[in-house]
Amino acid sequence: MSATGKYQVPRELYDKLAPLVASARERLAVIKPDKLVMRSGCTREEDGTYRLPFFQRDYLIRPPDFTVQEAGTGKTAPTFTQAVLLTYLVTADGTTPSARWVSFRGLPDGMFYAQAFRGYAENRLVQELGDEGLTLFQRGAEQLGGERLELGDAGYTFQVLPRIRLAAVYWLGDEDFASRASILFEDTSPQYMPVYGLAVLGSQLVSAIIRAAGIMDHS
Repeated sequence: MSATGKYQVPRELYDKLAPLVASARERLAVIKPDKLVMRSGCTREEDGTYRLPFFQRDYLIRPPDFTVQEAGTGKTAPTFTQAVLLTYLVTADGTTPSARWVSFRGLPDGMFYAQAFRGYAENRLVQELGDEGLTLFQRGAEQLGGERLELGDAGYTFQVLPRIRLAAVYWLGDEDFASRASILFEDTSPQYMPVYGLAVLGSQLVSAIIRAAGIMDHS
Protein backbone atom coordinates (compact mmCIF):
# COMPACT_ATOMS: atom_id res chain seq x y z
CA MET A 1 0.00 0.00 0.00
CA SER A 2 1.40 3.34 -0.98
CA ALA A 3 2.24 5.68 1.86
CA THR A 4 0.79 8.55 -0.13
CA GLY A 5 -2.00 6.76 -1.96
CA LYS A 6 -5.24 8.59 -2.60
CA TYR A 7 -7.18 5.88 -0.79
CA GLN A 8 -4.69 5.08 1.95
CA VAL A 9 -6.10 3.45 5.07
CA PRO A 10 -5.36 5.84 7.94
CA ARG A 11 -2.12 4.81 9.59
CA GLU A 12 -3.77 5.17 12.99
CA LEU A 13 -5.84 2.03 12.34
CA TYR A 14 -2.73 -0.07 11.84
CA ASP A 15 -1.07 1.62 14.79
CA LYS A 16 -3.98 0.66 17.03
CA LEU A 17 -3.54 -3.04 16.18
CA ALA A 18 0.24 -3.38 16.31
CA PRO A 19 0.70 -2.71 20.06
CA LEU A 20 -1.90 -5.36 20.88
CA VAL A 21 0.38 -8.25 19.86
CA ALA A 22 2.36 -8.56 23.10
CA SER A 23 -0.69 -8.25 25.36
CA ALA A 24 -2.64 -10.68 23.14
CA ARG A 25 0.09 -13.30 23.52
CA GLU A 26 0.03 -12.91 27.30
CA ARG A 27 -3.75 -13.26 27.43
CA LEU A 28 -3.84 -16.22 25.02
CA ALA A 29 -1.35 -18.10 27.19
CA VAL A 30 -3.93 -18.40 30.00
CA ILE A 31 -6.94 -19.39 27.88
CA LYS A 32 -7.62 -23.11 27.87
CA PRO A 33 -7.09 -24.63 24.40
CA ASP A 34 -10.59 -26.11 24.14
CA LYS A 35 -12.12 -22.77 25.05
CA LEU A 36 -9.99 -20.94 22.48
CA VAL A 37 -11.08 -23.36 19.75
CA MET A 38 -14.73 -23.06 20.77
CA ARG A 39 -14.70 -19.27 20.91
CA SER A 40 -12.78 -18.57 17.71
CA GLY A 41 -13.61 -21.45 15.38
CA CYS A 42 -9.94 -22.25 14.80
CA THR A 43 -8.73 -25.85 14.81
CA ARG A 44 -5.98 -27.48 16.87
CA GLU A 45 -3.34 -29.80 15.48
CA GLU A 46 -2.05 -32.89 17.31
CA ASP A 47 1.07 -30.99 18.42
CA GLY A 48 -1.04 -28.23 19.99
CA THR A 49 -0.60 -25.74 17.15
CA TYR A 50 -3.67 -23.71 16.22
CA ARG A 51 -4.68 -23.42 12.56
CA LEU A 52 -6.56 -20.33 11.48
CA PRO A 53 -7.74 -19.51 7.92
CA PHE A 54 -7.52 -15.85 6.91
CA PHE A 55 -8.47 -14.59 3.44
CA GLN A 56 -8.18 -18.09 1.90
CA ARG A 57 -4.76 -18.76 3.42
CA ASP A 58 -4.05 -20.88 6.48
CA TYR A 59 -1.82 -19.72 9.32
CA LEU A 60 -0.31 -21.70 12.19
CA ILE A 61 -0.19 -20.15 15.67
CA ARG A 62 2.24 -21.97 17.91
CA PRO A 63 2.05 -21.81 21.71
CA PRO A 64 3.54 -21.07 24.16
CA ASP A 65 4.85 -17.91 22.43
CA PHE A 66 1.99 -17.76 19.92
CA THR A 67 4.23 -17.16 16.95
CA VAL A 68 2.37 -16.94 13.62
CA GLN A 69 3.55 -18.68 10.46
CA GLU A 70 2.15 -19.23 6.99
CA ALA A 71 0.97 -22.85 6.88
CA GLY A 72 2.20 -23.53 3.36
CA THR A 73 5.69 -22.05 3.61
CA GLY A 74 6.52 -21.92 7.31
CA LYS A 75 7.49 -18.27 6.89
CA THR A 76 6.85 -15.90 9.75
CA ALA A 77 3.71 -13.93 8.98
CA PRO A 78 4.00 -10.17 8.45
CA THR A 79 3.67 -8.18 11.66
CA PHE A 80 0.31 -6.75 10.68
CA THR A 81 -1.11 -10.21 9.89
CA GLN A 82 0.10 -11.42 13.27
CA ALA A 83 -1.67 -8.50 14.92
CA VAL A 84 -4.96 -9.24 13.13
CA LEU A 85 -4.93 -12.96 13.91
CA LEU A 86 -3.89 -12.66 17.54
CA THR A 87 -6.39 -9.86 18.12
CA TYR A 88 -9.10 -12.04 16.60
CA LEU A 89 -8.20 -14.99 18.81
CA VAL A 90 -8.10 -12.98 22.01
CA THR A 91 -11.28 -11.01 21.24
CA ALA A 92 -13.42 -13.96 20.09
CA ASP A 93 -16.14 -14.78 22.57
CA GLY A 94 -17.99 -17.57 20.75
CA THR A 95 -21.05 -15.51 19.77
CA THR A 96 -22.94 -17.20 16.93
CA PRO A 97 -22.60 -15.12 13.72
CA SER A 98 -25.93 -13.46 13.07
CA ALA A 99 -26.30 -13.10 9.28
CA ARG A 100 -27.71 -9.64 10.05
CA TRP A 101 -25.89 -7.17 7.85
CA VAL A 102 -25.04 -3.61 8.87
CA SER A 103 -23.03 -0.85 7.27
CA PHE A 104 -19.76 0.26 8.80
CA ARG A 105 -21.65 3.21 10.25
CA GLY A 106 -23.86 0.74 12.14
CA LEU A 107 -20.95 -0.82 14.06
CA PRO A 108 -20.10 0.34 17.60
CA ASP A 109 -18.01 3.52 17.17
CA GLY A 110 -18.41 3.10 13.41
CA MET A 111 -19.71 6.63 13.01
CA PHE A 112 -16.30 7.94 14.02
CA TYR A 113 -14.55 6.21 11.11
CA ALA A 114 -17.44 5.97 8.63
CA GLN A 115 -16.61 8.86 6.33
CA ALA A 116 -12.99 7.82 5.99
CA PHE A 117 -14.01 4.18 5.46
CA ARG A 118 -16.29 5.16 2.59
CA GLY A 119 -13.38 6.89 0.92
CA TYR A 120 -10.59 4.32 1.21
CA ALA A 121 -12.83 1.25 0.85
CA GLU A 122 -16.24 1.68 -0.79
CA ASN A 123 -15.50 4.65 -3.09
CA ARG A 124 -12.15 3.13 -4.00
CA LEU A 125 -13.83 -0.06 -5.18
CA VAL A 126 -16.05 1.86 -7.60
CA GLN A 127 -13.24 4.14 -8.76
CA GLU A 128 -10.71 1.38 -9.43
CA LEU A 129 -13.16 -0.83 -11.32
CA GLY A 130 -14.10 2.01 -13.65
CA ASP A 131 -16.61 1.93 -16.50
CA GLU A 132 -16.99 -1.86 -16.46
CA GLY A 133 -17.49 -1.82 -12.71
CA LEU A 134 -20.35 -4.26 -12.34
CA THR A 135 -18.80 -6.88 -14.63
CA LEU A 136 -15.36 -6.54 -13.04
CA PHE A 137 -16.86 -6.61 -9.56
CA GLN A 138 -18.62 -9.89 -10.31
CA ARG A 139 -15.46 -11.33 -11.84
CA GLY A 140 -13.30 -10.37 -8.87
CA ALA A 141 -15.82 -11.51 -6.26
CA GLU A 142 -16.30 -14.89 -7.92
CA GLN A 143 -12.54 -15.38 -8.31
CA LEU A 144 -12.28 -14.89 -4.55
CA GLY A 145 -14.92 -17.53 -3.91
CA GLY A 146 -17.62 -15.10 -2.84
CA GLU A 147 -21.09 -16.50 -2.26
CA ARG A 148 -24.06 -14.73 -3.82
CA LEU A 149 -26.05 -12.32 -1.68
CA GLU A 150 -29.40 -10.98 -2.85
CA LEU A 151 -28.61 -7.30 -2.43
CA GLY A 152 -27.95 -4.55 -4.99
CA ASP A 153 -27.23 -5.36 -8.62
CA ALA A 154 -24.61 -7.83 -7.38
CA GLY A 155 -23.70 -8.89 -3.88
CA TYR A 156 -21.33 -11.47 -2.40
CA THR A 157 -20.29 -12.66 1.04
CA PHE A 158 -16.75 -13.66 2.00
CA GLN A 159 -15.55 -15.76 4.92
CA VAL A 160 -12.60 -13.67 6.05
CA LEU A 161 -12.05 -15.44 9.39
CA PRO A 162 -13.95 -18.41 10.86
CA ARG A 163 -16.49 -16.18 12.62
CA ILE A 164 -16.19 -13.01 10.54
CA ARG A 165 -18.00 -12.68 7.22
CA LEU A 166 -17.95 -9.52 5.14
CA ALA A 167 -20.24 -8.67 2.24
CA ALA A 168 -19.56 -6.51 -0.80
CA VAL A 169 -22.51 -5.05 -2.71
CA TYR A 170 -22.49 -3.11 -5.98
CA TRP A 171 -25.21 -0.83 -7.33
CA LEU A 172 -24.95 0.11 -10.99
CA GLY A 173 -25.45 3.80 -11.68
CA ASP A 174 -27.62 5.46 -14.30
CA GLU A 175 -28.10 8.94 -15.76
CA ASP A 176 -29.09 10.37 -12.40
CA PHE A 177 -26.96 8.42 -9.91
CA ALA A 178 -23.36 7.25 -9.94
CA SER A 179 -22.50 3.62 -9.28
CA ARG A 180 -21.79 2.86 -5.64
CA ALA A 181 -20.57 0.01 -3.49
CA SER A 182 -20.95 -0.96 0.14
CA ILE A 183 -18.96 -3.21 2.44
CA LEU A 184 -21.25 -4.76 5.04
CA PHE A 185 -20.56 -6.53 8.32
CA GLU A 186 -22.53 -8.97 10.44
CA ASP A 187 -23.65 -7.16 13.56
CA THR A 188 -21.84 -9.81 15.63
CA SER A 189 -18.44 -8.95 14.09
CA PRO A 190 -17.41 -6.67 16.99
CA GLN A 191 -17.48 -9.75 19.24
CA TYR A 192 -14.44 -10.89 17.26
CA MET A 193 -12.56 -7.75 16.22
CA PRO A 194 -12.43 -4.10 17.33
CA VAL A 195 -14.03 -1.65 14.91
CA TYR A 196 -10.68 -0.31 13.69
CA GLY A 197 -9.62 -3.87 12.87
CA LEU A 198 -12.87 -4.39 10.96
CA ALA A 199 -12.13 -1.21 9.00
CA VAL A 200 -8.80 -2.65 7.89
CA LEU A 201 -10.42 -5.99 6.98
CA GLY A 202 -12.94 -4.13 4.82
CA SER A 203 -10.17 -2.31 3.00
CA GLN A 204 -8.26 -5.55 2.51
CA LEU A 205 -11.36 -7.14 0.99
CA VAL A 206 -11.67 -4.25 -1.48
CA SER A 207 -8.02 -4.66 -2.49
CA ALA A 208 -8.51 -8.40 -2.95
CA ILE A 209 -11.56 -7.91 -5.20
CA ILE A 210 -9.71 -5.34 -7.31
CA ARG A 211 -6.71 -7.64 -7.76
CA ALA A 212 -8.90 -10.66 -8.52
CA ALA A 213 -10.71 -8.64 -11.19
CA GLY A 214 -7.37 -8.13 -12.93
CA ILE A 215 -7.03 -4.45 -12.06
CA MET A 216 -3.91 -2.89 -10.52
CA ASP A 217 -4.76 -1.47 -7.11
CA HIS A 218 -3.63 2.16 -6.92
CA SER A 219 -4.27 2.67 -3.21
